[in-house]
Amino acid sequence: MRAGVVFLSVLAVAVFVSSPSAAQTRSAKPLQIYVVDVEGGNGTLFVSPSGESLLMDTGNAGAVAAPRDAGRIIDAMKDAGVQQIDHLIITHWHGDHFGGLSELAAKVKILEYIDHGPNVQPGELADGFLKNTYPQLIAKAKHTVAKPGDKIAMAGLDVRVVTSAGETIKTPLPGAGKPNPYCANYKPGENNAEDPQSVAIHLTYGKFRTVHLGDITKNKEFELMCPNNRLGTVDVLLGLHHGQASSNSEVMVHALHPRVGIMNNGTRKGGEPETMKVVHSSPGLEDLWQLHFSLLSGQEYTVPGMFIANGIDEQQTALPVAPINAPPPGPGAPPAPVHNGTAYWIKLTAQPDGTFTVTNARNGFSKTYRPGT
Repeated sequence: MRAGVVFLSVLAVAVFVSSPSAAQTRSAKPLQIYVVDVEGGNGTLFVSPSGESLLMDTGNAGAVAAPRDAGRIIDAMKDAGVQQIDHLIITHWHGDHFGGLSELAAKVKILEYIDHGPNVQPGELADGFLKNTYPQLIAKAKHTVAKPGDKIAMAGLDVRVVTSAGETIKTPLPGAGKPNPYCANYKPGENNAEDPQSVAIHLTYGKFRTVHLGDITKNKEFELMCPNNRLGTVDVLLGLHHGQASSNSEVMVHALHPRVGIMNNGTRKGGEPETMKVVHSSPGLEDLWQLHFSLLSGQEYTVPGMFIANGIDEQQTALPVAPINAPPPGPGAPPAPVHNGTAYWIKLTAQPDGTFTVTNARNGFSKTYRPGT
């Protein structure tokens, strides 16, 4: 009888001691990621469980586009409960990635600017910004020129730069480094000078892993992933260079083995058939989420509407089955069409056990992905 009393007392103490730990696990704040609709540009906001913020890019330039995109990023910040940007990465010097920075910096405090260094693709917009505006912005904050292997300090997260200024990490990330079987079928692609300079990051939160690779192109993907895969596998592949075919080779997408992709495409930008074929055939992929329905995909290569945050800018009586041809790249390309109406983001929340949920702000549809399922 006495032994039984002692056993019950010990059990009660054990339960009492372990309960707070279990409760803390259940109530742990998630990692939040907002993929903001900046009309085929890039604006991705990460908010750590501790409330620190990391923003990758600020959307498009232009008299209409820059204030619009900065405003959409600020709306996401408000939803996430953050009032400043602790770390801002400008992946590279293309207008759809840095264009909204002046407008954003005028309204939001930015503590650190991170970039790859000088622009390598001469252009009036980027060169003028870097000469006249950017020096004034970084003079008021910390400025870091990123190098592969650098860590971006955010409590509770492991955020590592994996490419910058055309260079890649040489040492595989923990758990990575196995031979990449997709290298054998690699075919070089064409690219401009600036896209391959992109700052790309790998982020770990407990067992959850994601990457945002900026606009690095197929040739740079090969450097990073061959002959050995230096990134390993991830749960979520972010960005996908708008779904453009100059990136997104099997060498990268299939080797990463993502369960989910979230594509920052526009109505007439990205979602190209070549990319969609690679993504949809990726081993282990469960879902692709898109910021926009892409006319370049048509109905042939698109995903169900519940996974698409925004429609097309000009409604048609019937959507074409066949994809339309992509507009020509370069300075002569037509400007991104302005999305009339409310812009919706795609939000991801992740728990340290690897569980994550993706939500479409347009229709409230969400899906939870659990480890091992």
